[in-house]
Amino acid sequence: MNPPMRFSKLGLSLLCFALSSLAGSPALLAQEPDSSVAPLPASARVSPGAPRQHGFWDRENVWLFAGVGAARALDYSSTLNMRRRGRQEILLTNWVVDHHPLFAGIEVGGAALSIGASYLLHRTGHHQLEHWVSIVHISAAGVGDVRNYSLQTAHPAPSASLP
Repeated sequence: MNPPMRFSKLGLSLLCFALSSLAGSPALLAQEPDSSVAPLPASARVSPGAPRQHGFWDRENVWLFAGVGAARALDYSSTLNMRRRGRQEILLTNWVVDHHPLFAGIEVGGAALSIGASYLLHRTGHHQLEHWVSIVHISAAGVGDVRNYSLQTAHPAPSASLP
């Protein structure tokens, strides 16, 4: 008999995100036209090839920005965990990482920069790129988080001055 299948928290979160994205798909929400509702005037209709219009703080962006924030928070905790285990930081100086308020500010700034880049792409009509900024940010931060947690603890070299 096979043991029950277990999901990691990250895998389960990604699965929930994918399912919630599918649930909001227009194809799944298509309904039969209601005869009691008047049709839209021709000037208000959107052609099938037109880009999809959406608000900046729509459900998809809110989920993506929450993922960016979670990835940055996990990056903060994984980097501090790595430093406590004697490992060296490779992207920032150890002084910056060991100065906790400064490092937290850098993490918040990184998340804000990602949201700001998404906003600029949204305003210029690049809606696919707007979403990809967050997706790439979450992926890159996630890879760094996994790396930080998977590093071995650095053990100090044995002292040679034993009497």
